[in-house]
Amino acid sequence: MAGLTAYLDSIRARDPAPHSRLEILLYPGVWALAWHRVAHRLYRSRLYFLARLVNHFSRFMTAIDIHPGATIGRNFFIDHGFVVIGETAEIGDDVTIYQCVTLGGTSPDNGVAGKRHPTILDGAIIGSGAQVLGPITIGRRSRVGANAVVTKDVAEGAVMVGIPARATVVEGGQADAPKFVPYGTPCSEIFDPATQKVELLRCELEVMRRRLDALMEEQAGTDRAATRA
Repeated sequence: MAGLTAYLDSIRARDPAPHSRLEILLYPGVWALAWHRVAHRLYRSRLYFLARLVNHFSRFMTAIDIHPGATIGRNFFIDHGFVVIGETAEIGDDVTIYQCVTLGGTSPDNGVAGKRHPTILDGAIIGSGAQVLGPITIGRRSRVGANAVVTKDVAEGAVMVGIPARATVVEGGQADAPKFVPYGTPCSEIFDPATQKVELLRCELEVMRRRLDALMEEQAGTDRAATRA
């Protein structure tokens, strides 16, 4: 009971809408996770048909499709529905996913199943409509903006927007971040589609500037060493 209370409180910390814990128990994401726990145990016991049966019932009731093979940590919160999570997806603790997100997989040419779906590390936030594809890793406390398409690894604390997703100059999910950021990115004008390309170009220029500074510092160090020699 204490574990359930802690889970419901973790959702209240991320969603101001519910007025009580009982109200959270009506959330489709809560029920989808509960049914997934059952399906995953059946899957681990190699009772694949029963696991799929529970999965299909859960999808019918909640509009959330979590493959029984997916591994999910503590305090996972799906805000609203229409989410798809693939078989080899791995989700850490305190992860938040919004509506219409897909944690999708690749189709290997050699027919070997293997790891095909993403790994989402602790505290990450995936915004609504985002597509996270392939056996990539989304770093701790990183944030993926709405409708972003992510096909490469995301660094810890990064904020990703765009198609394909790129890091922005907006500060990401640092360990001492003051508060939870809904939908993964702040609701500001820089995420307007009309200005997003400009922001991405600024980000690229900032990265190039930092690399140039590092190269110049390295060269200066080499010159000093040569002078002493």
